[in-house]
Amino acid sequence: MTSRERVLAALRHEQPDRTPRDFWAEPPAMKRLFAHVGHSDKDRLLDSLGVDVRHLDAPAPPEHEAGGGVFQNFWGERFIQKPTPWGPMREDVKGALAEAQSFSDLEAFPWPTPDCIDRSRLAEQCRRYENHALLYGFADIWQRPALARGWEEMFLDMAERPEWVHFLSRKFTDFYLEDYTRAAEITRGRIDLYLLISDLGSQMGPLISKAMFREFVAPYLKEMIDRIHHLGGRVLYHSCGCIRPLIPDLIALGVDVLDPIQPVGPTMQPESLKAEFGGKLSFHGGLDMQELLPHGTPAQVEKEARRYCEALGKGGGYILAPAHLFQPDVPPENILAVYRAAP
Repeated sequence: MTSRERVLAALRHEQPDRTPRDFWAEPPAMKRLFAHVGHSDKDRLLDSLGVDVRHLDAPAPPEHEAGGGVFQNFWGERFIQKPTPWGPMREDVKGALAEAQSFSDLEAFPWPTPDCIDRSRLAEQCRRYENHALLYGFADIWQRPALARGWEEMFLDMAERPEWVHFLSRKFTDFYLEDYTRAAEITRGRIDLYLLISDLGSQMGPLISKAMFREFVAPYLKEMIDRIHHLGGRVLYHSCGCIRPLIPDLIALGVDVLDPIQPVGPTMQPESLKAEFGGKLSFHGGLDMQELLPHGTPAQVEKEARRYCEALGKGGGYILAPAHLFQPDVPPENILAVYRAAP
């Protein structure tokens, strides 16, 4: 099978010739891994690991300094850069809209338009990776609005100013509906997976009630999911945390692939997830980024990678990947072990 055939077979819940593989890493983790392998050619690295998915690159406007060592992106998310031995890592702080005092303050923000995304290289990337499955985007309709607004402020808004939350989610949703439509047109429907993001879980359970999820998140997810399906793609939905109570809702909304299946307790283990949802949902990720990958041995990582492939990949329906982007504290030997072990 080609890489694309392998991924698409798995997503049809057919058994591929081997478990499909994906890869993503924070820039400092990439720098550390490149130093370990002795080169900085990303395609060469991914080919050596047998990675089947390529992430298309469509740059957004650069961040700018907002003062005091704080940076701001085009959505108004703000962050500082925390040093690591391999380069700086983003750490979020309250966003540009945290001090908003009125609805007009939200309206007055210089909201971006989809014209700001540089899609000029998408067609060329499709040609370069014609035998790979292609993943596009970074659409978020609730979490990133919360980062721009500030988490505490967003939670208060849901209770006291619901129209503010709907305004913010509407802005992000409309932007990404158009962004994904333009990307599909440029690539002539070649994109296989579209990323859709909104973190809904803590280590213990959902961040919000089902009622709030259904009021403030689900309608916008549904619009994005329906558009992605209309464009001929599948939805890779990302949410960290323990979100098991929300999985039936996500399936009903049309999510195709769930990422990162963070193993934060017994309800998020691969065997039970496959048993309950495997006929309706595919899975992506799962390898623990909190303890196993940074602190385990390569042998332990290999064992767990095999476990996930066997538990989630039987009969298709699984793409091997970490339970978040590889972080800079993960030893390169453990990253290589993930892909060395995969059947």
